[in-house]
Amino acid sequence: MYETIQSVHSILAYAALGLLVLASINAIFGLTSKKLFTDKDLRLSLFTLIICHIQLLVGLILYFVSPLGSAQLGNMKDAAMRLTSLEHPLINIIALVLITIGWSKHKKEESNNGKFKKIAVFYTLGLVLILSRLPWANWFN
Repeated sequence: MYETIQSVHSILAYAALGLLVLASINAIFGLTSKKLFTDKDLRLSLFTLIICHIQLLVGLILYFVSPLGSAQLGNMKDAAMRLTSLEHPLINIIALVLITIGWSKHKKEESNNGKFKKIAVFYTLGLVLILSRLPWANWFN
């Protein structure tokens, strides 16, 4: 079961990161070119939000069934264990909160520029946080 959840979490990570990059670039492009916020932009941002939330749920399940998750919280001297048991989950939760705030704030905006700005700022901040705490060594093995 652990291996299956870990595989799903890894596959979803590629999808979530790809969509997050795409949504951030789309919002930055929309902001700089002053284009209309269309249904395509709305769907891309919403689908990114949904996939990121699903990724978080799978990650939380993995956190509690993995020998590298909550079981290692007392082992904070080992940098690799600290990353997987504390830093990665905590920073990713904060990143998802930022992404969710960006989605919520964009819905209240009236102007197209304001919608793109909220998505660009909050989704990009979330992306930077996620990239900062990825266990890169595990991805390239």
